[in-house]
Amino acid sequence: MRERRLPPVPSSSDCPPARLHQLRLVAAARVSACRPTSRQQVSDIVKVTVDDEVDTTTFQAIVTDVAGDALR
Repeated sequence: MRERRLPPVPSSSDCPPARLHQLRLVAAARVSACRPTSRQQVSDIVKVTVDDEVDTTTFQAIVTDVAGDALR
């Protein structure tokens, strides 16, 4: 029987810079529209936005960037 595995999560090098920029802008717009009150809420919104297109380090960078703008 063949083993079933999920495809690997792409690294940030697999995601073109223009797509990363687009994901960051979409995440920022969604966060701005929702007006979150905590970093966890920002993280949840970004998670839905990037949907496994980036690696963990890039995900955290987007969350930090967007949260800095939204939680001031």
